[in-house]
Amino acid sequence: MTVPRNPNEVVTRSLLRLVDVPGLDRPAALITLDNGFDHTRPNTFGPTGLSSLDEAVTAALAAEPAFVAVTGKPYIFCVGADLTGLPMLANRDQAREIGRLGHRVFGRLRTSAVPTFAFVNGAAMGGGLELALHCHYRTLSGGASALALPEVSLGLVPGWGGTQLLPNLIGIAGAAQVVIQNPLMQNRMLKPKQAAELGIADVLFEPADFLERSLEWAAQVVRGEIRVTRPEVDREMWDGVLYFARQTLDERLHGAVPAAYRALELLGLAREAPVAGGDDPDGLPAGMAAEVEALADLVFSEELRSGLYSFDLVQRRAKRPAGAPDRELARPVTKVGIVGAGLMASQLALLFARRLQVPVVLTDLDQSRVDSGVGWVRAEIDKLVGKGRLPEGTAATLRGLVSGSVDKAVFADADFVVEAVFEDLAVKKQVWAELEKIVSPEAVLATNTSSLSVTAMAADLEHPERVVGFHFFNPVAVLPLLEIVRGERTDEATLATAFAVGRELRKSCVLVADAPAFVVNRLLTRFLGEIFAAVDAGTPPEVADAALDPLGLPMRPLALLQLVGPAVAYHVGGTLHAAFPDRFPVSENLRRIAESGRPLVVDGDINPEVANLLEVGSAPLAAEEVRRQALDALAQEIRLMLDEGVVAEPQDIDLCMILGAGWPFHLGGVTPYLDRTGTSERVTGGRFLPPGLASLPG
Repeated sequence: MTVPRNPNEVVTRSLLRLVDVPGLDRPAALITLDNGFDHTRPNTFGPTGLSSLDEAVTAALAAEPAFVAVTGKPYIFCVGADLTGLPMLANRDQAREIGRLGHRVFGRLRTSAVPTFAFVNGAAMGGGLELALHCHYRTLSGGASALALPEVSLGLVPGWGGTQLLPNLIGIAGAAQVVIQNPLMQNRMLKPKQAAELGIADVLFEPADFLERSLEWAAQVVRGEIRVTRPEVDREMWDGVLYFARQTLDERLHGAVPAAYRALELLGLAREAPVAGGDDPDGLPAGMAAEVEALADLVFSEELRSGLYSFDLVQRRAKRPAGAPDRELARPVTKVGIVGAGLMASQLALLFARRLQVPVVLTDLDQSRVDSGVGWVRAEIDKLVGKGRLPEGTAATLRGLVSGSVDKAVFADADFVVEAVFEDLAVKKQVWAELEKIVSPEAVLATNTSSLSVTAMAADLEHPERVVGFHFFNPVAVLPLLEIVRGERTDEATLATAFAVGRELRKSCVLVADAPAFVVNRLLTRFLGEIFAAVDAGTPPEVADAALDPLGLPMRPLALLQLVGPAVAYHVGGTLHAAFPDRFPVSENLRRIAESGRPLVVDGDINPEVANLLEVGSAPLAAEEVRRQALDALAQEIRLMLDEGVVAEPQDIDLCMILGAGWPFHLGGVTPYLDRTGTSERVTGGRFLPPGLASLPG
């Protein structure tokens, strides 16, 4: 069985050269992975790339070197398999063969009689990190941007040895974190120091002379001057860790991510360290043969196709936003003003100072509020220094960039002013009316409103064309989405400047029309509205809250409501009720909860004091009915939003839900799930996406 050729494969070549290393009587064989592009196009492995590595290993071993080492092009080691080839696999045999091919090639480094080293000089993810694990020793650059085994986030498992080699290197607890936990936590990456502390790398070197130091270190290992010792892996705790991990998965995912459970099974097989042999035709150890079978199964799952679609949205569409204006129209920003000094405003001040490196000034109604906001920023800077994430010199600069005042005249020379005041249209209009008399006519006025009309906010201004929506999601430092809202009179230069600033802030920007609550808040409000409608009708809160568990969402509805804040949710709901009263009813129970100020959830359960506030009907729904109504409501609302032109395409809806609400890759955001469950066709008469785009073809 051969793997089908992928005409889109960007081939990573394995370039061999023999290097003389002082103190060795034979040269070292150094293989450099390089696809011919710069770091913005990382190395990946498709079938042709794996064949190139195979040939390089053959040639290296034939040269009888002192050792064989694999490294990458500048800033990049390898970020794993070439995912563009996966949809071209026609059957399980082809999927199985791509798994076996990787094992055969990488395994040569693991079973080599000649010492093998991975010089991990940059980003190493997925199959790239697995390649390094097959080597006998690993050096790691302190400048490597990210290390991870992210396959579970896509709907796969590490299929080239990761689930077997990693736990036998660093122990089952660390492996479960890297293989399962991190991918499910918004694909969390390891920093080099973390990877070294876990034991993934044997030694950590600075990036400036990484290759030279790695060659010297490898020579010392070969000469016996350095003996690499690793802690003995505790096999007694294996079953206990996996039992706890399964409990955690059940509580969080409720079976919604098959890949996570397959990964857990594979980690269980790794308890017996991989050894060659067994009944496998390629002589693969049992656990590695099981990896291949898991890969073959998961390649043809709907969850993987949604995961690949999500990955493409985040990696490509987010970097080229639909409808964004010409970048050349953007105006320079040399000073930022922030109206307000509360928690959201303070978070924005820190973000702007860190990313733009320009003066940032906050204002508020009295000095105590201003001092509190500036103090919060400086305290956060101190925390970053304490965690080793910020050098003291940089921290001192940032402290000097952030200031505060009660006098809005400090905004006179600001190029970009963001308001983060109370969510009330009259208050926001008053803020802009005052500022228009102070700032220059070219200064951009950006509102962080979560639901109000940008057009109405700018209606009475002399220059409404420079007002734009600039909606962040809380917590600002964590959620990457930025909804950029075009008002009816927002001009191209203002819009271009907003996008340019968003990019500098390292946010993923989506262009949104000026419609009530924009994208994420509108959909979440509709979604939560169905949950509360079920409660109002008499459904027990715990039943309504658990109804969406089969989707594997990051949190249950009531926990989400508590995070957002019942008062905020009630306010946004009121805005949407005014616009669309037939679809967004006002829940009196939500009003009571908001006015009470009591937490909705305590220790994971519904707060009894909140439950006592509820006045409900006598027509309870089963969990399945609640789930169906919530999904139907989402499908209806998305179709209406697309018809209204709130965003350009369904892909933008999905991107917003992934990056702004944390909805998982295995759902594809939301529309692929609605399509594959038949909800879209039942409610709207058609699919949102064509078959095969985020689903299995046909």
